[in-house]
Amino acid sequence: MAGRALMRDKGQSLRRSRIAAAILTGVLLGCVFAFFLPRGLFGSVSPIQNRRIGKSGLQAFSSSCELPERINMIKSDIASLSDKNAELNKQVKDLTERLRFAEQGKDHAQMQFLDMGEQHKAGPFGTVKGLRTNPTVIPDESVNPRLAKILEEVAIRKELIVALANSNVQAMLEVWFTSIKKVGIRNYLVIALDDHIEHFCKSNGVPVYKRDPDEGIDSVAKTGGNHAVSGLKFRILREFLQLGYSVLLSDVDIVYLQNPFDYIYRDSDVESMSDGHNNMTAYGFNDVFDEPAMGWARYAHTMRIWVYNSGFFYIRPTKPSIELLDRVADRLSRDKLWDQAVFNEELFFPSHPGYDGLHAAKRTMDFYLFMNSKVLFKTVRKDAKLKQLKPVIVHLNYHPDKLSRMKAVVEFYINGKQDALEHFPDGSQ
Repeated sequence: MAGRALMRDKGQSLRRSRIAAAILTGVLLGCVFAFFLPRGLFGSVSPIQNRRIGKSGLQAFSSSCELPERINMIKSDIASLSDKNAELNKQVKDLTERLRFAEQGKDHAQMQFLDMGEQHKAGPFGTVKGLRTNPTVIPDESVNPRLAKILEEVAIRKELIVALANSNVQAMLEVWFTSIKKVGIRNYLVIALDDHIEHFCKSNGVPVYKRDPDEGIDSVAKTGGNHAVSGLKFRILREFLQLGYSVLLSDVDIVYLQNPFDYIYRDSDVESMSDGHNNMTAYGFNDVFDEPAMGWARYAHTMRIWVYNSGFFYIRPTKPSIELLDRVADRLSRDKLWDQAVFNEELFFPSHPGYDGLHAAKRTMDFYLFMNSKVLFKTVRKDAKLKQLKPVIVHLNYHPDKLSRMKAVVEFYINGKQDALEHFPDGSQ
């Protein structure tokens, strides 16, 4: 009895010991797992990943805090770059202007040649031909978008006839555009210098352009005489050339009998009619000056040519052409000079000490086709053969009674009235 009780006590003690050992083992294993696997056996993120997540979260928070500051920094950088860009643009303009002046100096010819393209060796004797003209400028429509749109509609092959007119010349202007219409010329434009002429042209179906207000030009345009208005054309024509158009500048005391664009060579910067009345005066000649006091050296050879007429010339959109307009306009703005005299001086005077001449190619028009009124009334009307010739235009530049002679030219060449020119004197009375 006592033995059974002893055996039962031992069994219970062993069972308690096993339970205690199991509990202790479980506690120890729990501590181990708790230390090495804090997110449990089935957690999806490792300790390393957890550290990364924590770091990126911190960065995101930091970035969100820094974003307004970064935007402000970027804005500041953009403003700084804009200022630098404006300064660079100003420097480019200054350098471009300096380059333009430099091209007028001693190295102009070499710089121009290099600008024209690749250098070449000279060919065999008799085969070398120099450049006859200069390349056209790149059109810049930003100069005058409104005029650019008009020219796009009016011009043909980038060229047109242009005339300036105010109310003082309305009667001559009517004869002028009536003759143009009769020939069938479509590419022409009147620059109206006052509102009345603008309305007059529109009412007669004549292409017209009135400039934007300009106090310096408008004061002369509205009240000035022929010479004053004539001087304005050198300032006004500049925009046409900048837009890339060739212009046949025409005074209004001209009668058109054929289309002049069929007789223009287009191989020079400026192609002009002459005030000369024969081959020598129109195209130039060797004039011998005699000074007996010099003895053996009494004869000195000189070259002479009669001036180009600044009331009828064809000008291409090249740099020398634009420079010509600038030079003439500048001199006319400073001094009371005749525009035709200044026009010819700038075209023909060569470079010499203290003066840089204009490097422009020029051509003289056929004086029988592009006829001045001296040729007509002093020579042509008195010659039976020359009377059969039909000129392209007749310019009544030599006579003050312009309107009556213009009408007589129309009667003679267009209406066939053979005696229409007879009652006029050779010159003015």
